[in-house]
Amino acid sequence: MTQLSEQELDEIYAFAVGLGKRAGRLLLDGVNRRIDGSQEQAFAEKDNAVDIVTKTDEDVETFIRTAIQNRYPSHKFLGEETYSKGQSREYLIDEKPTWCVDPLDGTVNYTHLFPMFCVSIAFILDHRPIIGVIYAPLQDQLFSSCRGRGAWLNETRRLPLIRDRPMPSDAPSRCILSCEWGKDRRDVPDGNMYRKVESFLNLAAEIGGRGGKGGMVHGVRSLGSATMDLAYTAMGAFDVWWEGGCWEWDVAAGIAILLEAGGLVTTANPPDDPDTAPIEEALLGSRLYLAIRPAGPSKTETGRQGQERTVREVWRRVRRLDYSRPGV
Repeated sequence: MTQLSEQELDEIYAFAVGLGKRAGRLLLDGVNRRIDGSQEQAFAEKDNAVDIVTKTDEDVETFIRTAIQNRYPSHKFLGEETYSKGQSREYLIDEKPTWCVDPLDGTVNYTHLFPMFCVSIAFILDHRPIIGVIYAPLQDQLFSSCRGRGAWLNETRRLPLIRDRPMPSDAPSRCILSCEWGKDRRDVPDGNMYRKVESFLNLAAEIGGRGGKGGMVHGVRSLGSATMDLAYTAMGAFDVWWEGGCWEWDVAAGIAILLEAGGLVTTANPPDDPDTAPIEEALLGSRLYLAIRPAGPSKTETGRQGQERTVREVWRRVRRLDYSRPGV
């Protein structure tokens, strides 16, 4: 097991925050060039029409990778664009110090100038993200965390913004649900897209509807960025995030921030018995995630008990998704 001193961890954290800010400014420069007409937005498709890459994705990843390799040459690097160019889809993270980077999460948003896009940088040790930096430059929102040092918005406001707020007693009712359509758009009966839609309907429908599965959530939100979904869950703006299909660079920084803020992250897929199955921390490479915001105690339960109760209630209403991969 690799050990880092507190000073080393502080230095890596400060470096990651500075790097996130600089990379975010590069994204903003690209937006400004499009606005003033000096550059058109071109993009290429990867797996399908909603899985796209721009030159900005690749340039910013190169910038981040070069900066990390110059500062920490012994550390591993895993970035979305370099990984996507390979043939393997195996899980590549191990116990070694690893940087896991999405240079532009929300690429479709970026091409449409919808502000929910960001740079995502995570530092992983022994398979667990311990530092997370997410910077959304068009909104100037910087989310960051370091193990044992708290999670923060713009380095001044501790997350969650409202502390010790219990989960609703009838959750998922009175919750804001965050979810995504994802990139698997195959029109296959009972495929992932159909299962997601059925799950969204179950969670949104009136209490007693959908054969008793109606969850009556306050609202359903889709930001188009898994990274931003997790950041807003850590902030407390979202109560529940349910998703399948994400890769580790989509979630590593957000998981680091959410866990440090006091949130819970487990698997999206319901077990055979949601009432009694253990609630275990989600595997980083699993591609299946259910996140619950930080929560405080109520008169009848601890914050953790409220989170776990919400997990079980969500599990009762969602379908199992199939996002398998080699090596996990």
